[in-house]
Amino acid sequence: MSRTPSRRDLLKLAGATAGASLVTGSVTETSVAGAAQPARVRRRPAREPLKALTAPEADLLDRIAELLVPSDEHGPGATEAMAVRYIDRALAGALSDQREAYRVGLEALERYAKQTRGAAFLQLPETKQISLLIDVESGTATGANVGFAGSSAQFFGLVRGHVMQGTFGDPYYGGNEGFVGWDLLGYPGVRTVVTPAEQKLLSPPTRVRRSAYENPMFNKAVVDMKPAGKDRDAD
Repeated sequence: MSRTPSRRDLLKLAGATAGASLVTGSVTETSVAGAAQPARVRRRPAREPLKALTAPEADLLDRIAELLVPSDEHGPGATEAMAVRYIDRALAGALSDQREAYRVGLEALERYAKQTRGAAFLQLPETKQISLLIDVESGTATGANVGFAGSSAQFFGLVRGHVMQGTFGDPYYGGNEGFVGWDLLGYPGVRTVVTPAEQKLLSPPTRVRRSAYENPMFNKAVVDMKPAGKDRDAD
């Protein structure tokens, strides 16, 4: 690995499309290692009843999300942004066709962890978790009966993209809780009116802390925003 990117480097990958419901960008094998800064500055939000994922799957995804966009002394990360809640809701709705990819991929990741590191992913120390995710990201997580559909890199890209969406996207879809993702990027929020002073950069932009879809001029994807009820037990 030629360099270890900082948290600032990681956020640059998402910054160009911070307010959208989709955040994309390529990553290198160093992206996981550079992101790992485990210090936590806010309490982990309580999990809501799950709509698509099982509780073990959600636990595993939450740890992966935490390593990708960690909480540190500069602010909260993907866990506090409820990125996994976004993924769970999306897999129960607009992204339901990708639910099986998550089931297969997470099972394969666990098998690979046990085969190559000797324990389930969540039981590994952080350094081994990071090295394992680097294998998955680089497409080298292979072995007898590991079972990634396609390459492990494809699965990593799927999860990483959804974690970024859930951290930095519009909160309407269940992520970006408390607008922590927008705060990390310094994104002021969607504004339909910009003052002359703001246009001339004479004053900092007014922060708008509400979903873009509260404005009737924006269309939203069809998604079930009702409480999960008793679809799945989160415990």
